[in-house]
Amino acid sequence: MAGPPIDTWTFVVVVVRDEDKYLLVKERKYGQVWYLPAGTVELGETFAEAAHRETMEEAGIEIELEGILRVEHIPVPNGSRLRVIYLAKPTGKKEPAADAKLDTLGTTWVTYEEALRLPLRGGDVPQYLEAMSKGMDVYPLSLIAR
Repeated sequence: MAGPPIDTWTFVVVVVRDEDKYLLVKERKYGQVWYLPAGTVELGETFAEAAHRETMEEAGIEIELEGILRVEHIPVPNGSRLRVIYLAKPTGKKEPAADAKLDTLGTTWVTYEEALRLPLRGGDVPQYLEAMSKGMDVYPLSLIAR
């Protein structure tokens, strides 16, 4: 017998890479630490659209999605979290926006080693960047279909 539907919160995380540098944003929340462009998928929006929007809102950088690094399903007491972690590259200007956004205090490009010296939110940033530096598998965007 099937149980009731599970509330699911959907998020995107975007690893934006330009050669050996990665884009980080300094968050206004969570103790003003550094993280990757990320956020919730809004109603009516695809994961890919959310990745573009979040990166533009938080860093002012246009991106081209190159692939999917991971899809994570995380059960939580009142439902579940579903995250898609994308790999992207900048298109057009690569200078992050200088003005503070609603949720962002700053942006920067760093190498993996430089990122390790910054106060980071959670253990996933070094995990993703280290995996990228070691040639992590990148899955095609077609993995997620409409």
